[in-house]
Amino acid sequence: MPERRSRPASSVWRRAPAAPAPRPGERPPAPPARTTDADPAEVASVVQAALYRDGVRVSAPSSLAETFRELREQPEGMAWIGLARPTESELLSLASEFDLHPLAVEDAMEAHQRPKLERYGDTLFVVLRAARYLDAPEQVDFGELHVFVGPDFVITVRHGAAPDLSAVRRRMEETPDLLKLGPEAVLYAILDAVVDGYAPVVAGVQNDIDEIETEVFGGDPAVSRRIYELSREMVEFQRATRPLVGMLHGLMAGFSKYGTDEELQRYLRDVADHVTHTSERVDAFRQALTEILTVNTTLVTQEQNAEMRALAEAGFEQNEEIKKISSWAAILFAPTLVGTIYGMNFAHMPELRWVFGYPFAILLMAVVCVTLYVVFKRRDWL
Repeated sequence: MPERRSRPASSVWRRAPAAPAPRPGERPPAPPARTTDADPAEVASVVQAALYRDGVRVSAPSSLAETFRELREQPEGMAWIGLARPTESELLSLASEFDLHPLAVEDAMEAHQRPKLERYGDTLFVVLRAARYLDAPEQVDFGELHVFVGPDFVITVRHGAAPDLSAVRRRMEETPDLLKLGPEAVLYAILDAVVDGYAPVVAGVQNDIDEIETEVFGGDPAVSRRIYELSREMVEFQRATRPLVGMLHGLMAGFSKYGTDEELQRYLRDVADHVTHTSERVDAFRQALTEILTVNTTLVTQEQNAEMRALAEAGFEQNEEIKKISSWAAILFAPTLVGTIYGMNFAHMPELRWVFGYPFAILLMAVVCVTLYVVFKRRDWL
């Protein structure tokens, strides 16, 4: 466990001075009384706080003030403070006690930060994007975690439901040999939990992609929207995983400089391998979704072309039928016209008293009908 070191006073927040040592013969001053009217917001934000020594929990303070006091009384201990959506006053209190950099504190106050790792003196500030797969809506839910790692403290600030840090704490408390390696071991456990949480998401997304492929070739009209939504989730997933590769390689580059334990180095390398594998899978998912969207667009276009072709063929057949009907109507119209004229029975129609009038009228109707039939036949109307 690294020795608790004195910290320089910050230009913005200053740590409260320690009480003066008692003179010979005097009683030591009584420890500050625990306040009973604690702020309800602080109680709700502090998920869990504990002090550890040699990998074993020695106390579980119920407030930040009590945690600060007990850590001062145990210079060889390590504080692990877990917060969920803390208030500004709580973060300022932590900044004053542990001399956190103002820029890191400002980032921790607001969510929607990109994953990153920054070092401010002896303190590491890490931003992680956790993810979990929701089975019912078939969606990926993202959370954000900010971690401050100092010589004798670890502070986690969680924005969102993921990850479950209580499981990380139980795991570390069940392996005191790993926990006694100090704050860096806790950081490893948190990184490992976040990265392990990606595995169910990868499996869920793979299943979604398989279902989408079936829907695409099945002609489901709603599949385009699902492809688009899953593609957006993969963009967020890629933003969460890709920076982790560089972050872990940065940690590994400082192993020699900061004297990281060899066993812990192996653990961190294993996490880096898992992150690289996950990042490659996410890249493959994005490429697969792009190709599926292209195939879906092609299939939709082909289906539309087939429908247009069917409509065109139906229109052509309808035109052919109209041609036939029009042709026969014209052929039948000619004898009807002749018969109608001679059926008027006017007194001064010379053809009525002509001996060849009737044969002439019949011959005229036949000639007109045959002529029209030949014309329409040559023009493929019949």
